[in-house]
Amino acid sequence: MSHIEGYVNSGGCMIYYQIIGQGKPLVLLMGFGADGNVWEKHVEEYQKHFQCVILDNRGVGKSDAPNGPYTTTMMALDTKAVMDHLKIKNAAVAGISMGGAIAQSLALNYPERVNRLVLISTWPSFNNYAKTVYENLKKLRRVAAPADFMELLQLWIYAPPYYDSNIKDLKGGQQSAAENPEPQKQSGFDGQLDACINHNSVARLHEIKIPTLITIGMMDIFTPPAFSEVLHQGIKNSKIEKFPKGGHVHHWEDLERFNKVTTDFLLEVEN
Repeated sequence: MSHIEGYVNSGGCMIYYQIIGQGKPLVLLMGFGADGNVWEKHVEEYQKHFQCVILDNRGVGKSDAPNGPYTTTMMALDTKAVMDHLKIKNAAVAGISMGGAIAQSLALNYPERVNRLVLISTWPSFNNYAKTVYENLKKLRRVAAPADFMELLQLWIYAPPYYDSNIKDLKGGQQSAAENPEPQKQSGFDGQLDACINHNSVARLHEIKIPTLITIGMMDIFTPPAFSEVLHQGIKNSKIEKFPKGGHVHHWEDLERFNKVTTDFLLEVEN
């Protein structure tokens, strides 16, 4: 399968992208702290059907990490810049966590550019508890050893059932964090979390009229199911898929089902 990569200048910030697969375009937006390569296990399925356009969001990976704060509106503009560069008139867009907030901003501010939405473990706005969690993460990352901070993140994003059979993999993730020669810059981490904290689309959700699928892990303590229910109620005719034993990363914890559910939705033909 062909693999193309490149950079786009978005208002002075260089945004790295990859293209894998052929077919109708599918833009993939990752959550905070992770680059586009984390979509790998999903792209293995998606590339059979779609031209996958995978971004490194500003602040992470091979994209620039200017000082923040960032906003989801700003990051939606980054996404639009990549689409403009690739001459993609409109596309299906899937976003995980922060990526889902960016996807909402893209669909709301440039509705002609998005024809289908998949919103994964995301939110329309944070309550004060969630805002405090994210502010706390910014502080802790400055003082914690990388492996310890990864362990903390894992405790937030994985559900307890995953720990019963995957503790070795979780420890491996901590070790990888400790050995990472190019960790995310603090400027990028803080900027991305600012975008999460300040995202608020609640009053505009009714404007989203395209087919929308929302997926949630019912054991998610990081972006609780109640946040997704607000999205579901606000976006008319949206569909919701629940993963009973999944956490924030139910898309990894139940990879096979997640890939099938999302691929089936993305391939649906409009009546």
